[in-house]
Amino acid sequence: MTGLTTHVLDTALGQPASEMKIDLYRLNGPERVFIKTVYTNDDGRIDGGPMITSDDMAVGQYELVFHVGDYLRRSGAALTEPAFLEDIPLRFSIADVTAHYHVPLLVSAHAYSTYRGS
Repeated sequence: MTGLTTHVLDTALGQPASEMKIDLYRLNGPERVFIKTVYTNDDGRIDGGPMITSDDMAVGQYELVFHVGDYLRRSGAALTEPAFLEDIPLRFSIADVTAHYHVPLLVSAHAYSTYRGS
């Protein structure tokens, strides 16, 4: 598989984060160009294959914005207002448009991490 994929795991609950909104942007210098909005399914993944395929990818910088605040409120997490984590922007680069880029998010109410997965 090639293209860009993601998934989200709620590490506090030990389960996939469902119905989380994620926005994808391409960065063009200081400009953010909106590509699409997706939502995670019950498995914390995106339905319908990659968010973008290798045909739609270009070498350069991208940004995924995970809207975790809304998800955490729905999940019943104990949050301050405003929440410590609301939107998490992850910026990463694509150097090879023929490769598969998997950018998952591990999240709880007060921490997150990411990595390039497979």
